[in-house]
Amino acid sequence: MIENIQKFQAFVKTVEYGSFTEAAKALSYSQSSVSKMIADLENIWNVRLLERSRNGLVLTSEGMQILPYVRRLVDEYDRMQEQIRLMNGIQTGIIRIGAFSSVATYWMPNIIRRFQQDYPNIEYEILIGDYSEIERWIAQGRVDCGFSRLPVKAGLEGTLLERDELVVILPEGHSLAAKDKVDPLDLNDEPFMLLEHGGKTEVSELLEEYQVDPNVLFTTWDDYAIMAMVESGLGVGILPRLILQRIPYNIEIRSLSVPVFREIGFVMREQADVSEAVKRFISYLEFRNSGSESQE
Repeated sequence: MIENIQKFQAFVKTVEYGSFTEAAKALSYSQSSVSKMIADLENIWNVRLLERSRNGLVLTSEGMQILPYVRRLVDEYDRMQEQIRLMNGIQTGIIRIGAFSSVATYWMPNIIRRFQQDYPNIEYEILIGDYSEIERWIAQGRVDCGFSRLPVKAGLEGTLLERDELVVILPEGHSLAAKDKVDPLDLNDEPFMLLEHGGKTEVSELLEEYQVDPNVLFTTWDDYAIMAMVESGLGVGILPRLILQRIPYNIEIRSLSVPVFREIGFVMREQADVSEAVKRFISYLEFRNSGSESQE
């Protein structure tokens, strides 16, 4: 039975990562072992589960049909192991979390530090991505939970944690720095550093809502790259205030004349049956701002 569970786990992880090599790293197996376990399942079931594509390994049509059943078996096994640990009084386990950069930088250390004081044997896996990636990881079961912008897509549930103000960042000495607050229309035709990756972000939506047409020179999902460009005088930008704590850059920060916020939420799958470790982790979210300044 254990051998079959290991093969099922190998199958699920390979689907999640799209790679035998990455699945092997996650499971602490060799790449050849994972490949052989998948081949064993294909031989036993007389179906082809995976095929290669430009983006790595992907499910065949047969694999798509079988995956939900295998995933449920793996989830049930994980829950059984969790219950055994609880019955034996052993507070161990792993929490897999999806987060974007500002949450990973300024919230996660405080949350994990407090949580570790009470549960020192819990392990963590934190994946950094944009909103769409984080929501996809949660929906697929790649992570147990995560942080994203609200509202979230169907099939997920989000709990509001904080409203994070969007602010204008300027080079020192910029003409707009003379203002206490910046009108969005003041950004028209300004050389602009855009925070965006893949789909639209709150910055793009703000520009559209106020019909602002800046001269976008640079687009990235790296907040710090934008700060560095602005510090160098290459343009202006808009960033969430959360990422602007304790920054090493000499830039000016101004609120918009009409305050705009993004709503940060804690996200899980709807009706998710999560581990005891995740349930307890959720109760520690109040420590996210401990030791840092309020954002509003």
